[in-house]
Amino acid sequence: MGRANRHGLIAGATGTGKTVTLQSIVQEFSLAGVPVFVTDVKGDLSGLALPSAIGGWQEKAFADLGRKFEPVHLPVQIWDLLGQSGVPLRTTITELGPILLSRLLDLNETQEGVLNVCFRAADDSGMALLDLKDLREFLKHMSENEKELSDKYGRVSGASISAIQRSLLALESEGGAAFFGEPAIKISDLMQKNADGLGSVSILSAEKLINSGRLYSAFLLWLISELFEQMPECGDQSLPKFALFFDEAHLLFKDAPKALLEKIEQVVRLIRSKGVGVYFITQSPLDIPESVLAQLGHRVQHAMRAFTAKDQKDLRATARTFRNDNELELESELPKLEIGHAMVSFLDEKGIPSNVRLAKVLPPRTRVGPLTAVERQSLIAASNLYSAYATTIDRESAYEKLQLTIQKASSANSKDEIGQSKQSSQTQDVVSSFAKSAARAIGSELGRQIIRGVLGGILGSSKRRRT
Repeated sequence: MGRANRHGLIAGATGTGKTVTLQSIVQEFSLAGVPVFVTDVKGDLSGLALPSAIGGWQEKAFADLGRKFEPVHLPVQIWDLLGQSGVPLRTTITELGPILLSRLLDLNETQEGVLNVCFRAADDSGMALLDLKDLREFLKHMSENEKELSDKYGRVSGASISAIQRSLLALESEGGAAFFGEPAIKISDLMQKNADGLGSVSILSAEKLINSGRLYSAFLLWLISELFEQMPECGDQSLPKFALFFDEAHLLFKDAPKALLEKIEQVVRLIRSKGVGVYFITQSPLDIPESVLAQLGHRVQHAMRAFTAKDQKDLRATARTFRNDNELELESELPKLEIGHAMVSFLDEKGIPSNVRLAKVLPPRTRVGPLTAVERQSLIAASNLYSAYATTIDRESAYEKLQLTIQKASSANSKDEIGQSKQSSQTQDVVSSFAKSAARAIGSELGRQIIRGVLGGILGSSKRRRT
């Protein structure tokens, strides 16, 4: 594991052994004391929590290679963005930021600009956007005060606000509302070790989440950017402090605008110096942008299919991405690889990709396959983090503040003309606060807390809200 802190790729067609390879690598990281975060899009990886059965195919595979087989189990936490089949995993609207939220909502450039105004105005007025109802209420308020906002921040289109509101409804229908709110995930809770020094394995339950590809990709990009912002520089080292494994990796890059791709490339390139290793799992290396693929020094390539002209073109391109002084006929060999066999290339002691070679992947010593429903529920209930995240906290934020303003205005209006004048004054209080200096908000405690990170947009700082 001398170069295990570098990034990697596991690729291959469906049914060629990618998941077993993934499970084996995750296992070895955990046993080496490295906490791991892995997305589970098929529901198979929860078996990492239990040891393999004695006398099965895994033990035979070890025996065939003359290896001793000792079953192990790992400290596993199961998380779920949708809050249904794991410890609830949340962040806030503020922490996600306008860039990733725009991607999540599939907004065009004009609508993204209006969303940026929304975040800026909320920041300037000291109103926290924590969950979807906060965002909906603030957008409604923007619509009602369109002229004042346009004077301060530039053109705010009512049509764009309506489009954003419709996108929010679509996100809610996909279950996305459960992802936003408090208590928000603390990155440190993903980086634990148990009493024996084994790295915790945080499994993101993504069987349903994968049906909402934009929510899935927005979360993963948010996670990697948060790690980049929060973790200190540690230089080059033999083992990472934390390892990320992203399945269905093509969803991270699909339809991403050029500016976002450049940010992703920057984060992936620099995050290694923070002690974070990133591994992508996908069917073809060509699913990964070339600028990112060039940074993936560790490669495990399972069989590729070549049924169509496009398949054959992808096969030739993939073969050319390996260092091949061994003169292996990769174009002909890759389609013929047996399940559990792969072409591998890892970085040597100088950080140079080794020559590609054929290898048989040892299976994991944990259970291959999912936990039963009873086993899974017992594991979740026994989690030391479940009680910390199970119950949603709904503290005062933008929704409550704006509702209070409306209630006060309504009460004043029901009395007399003086009350009516007071209502106007109170309504204008919120609007006029938009025009106050952003510097004053940033200088305040709240302002310092809501500055966003590298992919969060607007201000780009490592500060996080935690109140």
